[in-house]
Amino acid sequence: MSEQGEQQGISREERCGLVAARRVAAMLDIDPDSIREGQALPHGWHFFLLGGEAPRSALRRDGLPGFGFPIPDREFPRLLLGGRTVEYLREIPIGAALQRRSFIKSLNRKTSASGPMAIVTIQHELRRSEDQAPSIEESQTYILLGGPGSRSDDNGVAHPISAVHQKTVIPDETLLFQYSALGFNSHKIHIDRAYAREVEGLPDLVVNGGLSTLLLTEFLRVDLGLTPASFGTRHVAPLYCGRPITLAAIAMARSGGSARSTTRATLPPT
Repeated sequence: MSEQGEQQGISREERCGLVAARRVAAMLDIDPDSIREGQALPHGWHFFLLGGEAPRSALRRDGLPGFGFPIPDREFPRLLLGGRTVEYLREIPIGAALQRRSFIKSLNRKTSASGPMAIVTIQHELRRSEDQAPSIEESQTYILLGGPGSRSDDNGVAHPISAVHQKTVIPDETLLFQYSALGFNSHKIHIDRAYAREVEGLPDLVVNGGLSTLLLTEFLRVDLGLTPASFGTRHVAPLYCGRPITLAAIAMARSGGSARSTTRATLPPT
């Protein structure tokens, strides 16, 4: 394993483990015994292969373990996911030996009305050990913020969604915990309600951006019978624990094998 190279990243061996895949299935309320070694890992399930492994002493103050390499928090104590793009180039069989490469693709510092900030893009690549080209390429963009969070009362109103294909899910504390554990993500805004409210000024636990993306890809895969070859997400507002999320396919083109979808938070009636 090499770390802290010219692009501040890592290259290491991974394995698409059967136990981890079965636990993802269990989290999604799918029979884990239906998952077998040699099957193609469903698109979207690869998140457990991209977790950081920072020792406890190297965690950020917000609990984030980094992405295989540390993200300093001295100047930017708060971090939010802004969006991601994923390309599925080859199938990854469950049980396969893999090579993972993760590195900082870009880091841009800015000054906003609320103070200093930075936008960092992390690039992940997963390839089967016998291949030369990646099986999955994922780019994640994070927003790093300075200073303490301002308290939010979450008085926003969700716009109604009109779509032929839609589904409502309510992520609870157990789902957030299981997803965070499978990805070895100890970011406190997802698992520590007191921290989320008292330190970051949030009204409740924040649904992991990766979890909302997984729920969306599962909606496409299970409910609509579609397997995305690629997708992109843009996170414009936080989704909170215990509140309904509407998954909606707003346009579909089955002849081309593609679909456009969106996720939005639907506030409960008051």
